[in-house]
Amino acid sequence: MTRVLVVEDNPQLVRALVINLQARHYGVDAAPDGATALRLAAARQPDVVLLDLGLPDMDGVDVIKGLRGWSRVPILVLSARQASDEKVAALDAGADDYITKPFSMDELLARLRAAERRTDDIPLTPETTLVETDDFTVDLLAKKLVRDGRDVRLTPTEWHLLEILVTRRGQLVTQKHLLQEVWGISQNSKTNYLRVYMAQLRRKLEKDPSHPCYLITEPGMGYRFEA
Repeated sequence: MTRVLVVEDNPQLVRALVINLQARHYGVDAAPDGATALRLAAARQPDVVLLDLGLPDMDGVDVIKGLRGWSRVPILVLSARQASDEKVAALDAGADDYITKPFSMDELLARLRAAERRTDDIPLTPETTLVETDDFTVDLLAKKLVRDGRDVRLTPTEWHLLEILVTRRGQLVTQKHLLQEVWGISQNSKTNYLRVYMAQLRRKLEKDPSHPCYLITEPGMGYRFEA
């Protein structure tokens, strides 16, 4: 059973989430504040975290940072904050997705299923389990990235995005395909997700992120991994 930690201080929304998730056979724990969330996450080891940013004791971004200090659990932000810089701050802190309130339960469940898929091992052929370049090595089987002799941490979303591109080396992967595979959505209006995450990957992989030589953009179409 997939276990979900709901971090939300609105009792009505918590109740709605618990009812809908339990009806679909998810195990659910709920935390009304950040401190309880961090304590429950350590004790219960959830498979996915649904996190509101406006918590009574701390900002949700600080909860993300606290979790990312020791865990790669997928974190889906549920927030009324719609400003672009708020979304980028949450994603940069390590969130895997950002859902703006109010949202439909169907959309949330689709994003939740996508988060579950990101944590599943994908079948890899021997030729694609280890990818070596002049600047870094990607071990997809061990989910390990090494650059300049040091391990580089990637979030689950970053790993899933990199896996798709690396296993299709040299091939154009469309924006629509990436949005569907990584986030469970296909709207082209959500390509800002891709831009944010590709920028994060480039900062971690490329010598000069502003002039990438591995993660290549095909304007208006998608992305390609070259090595």
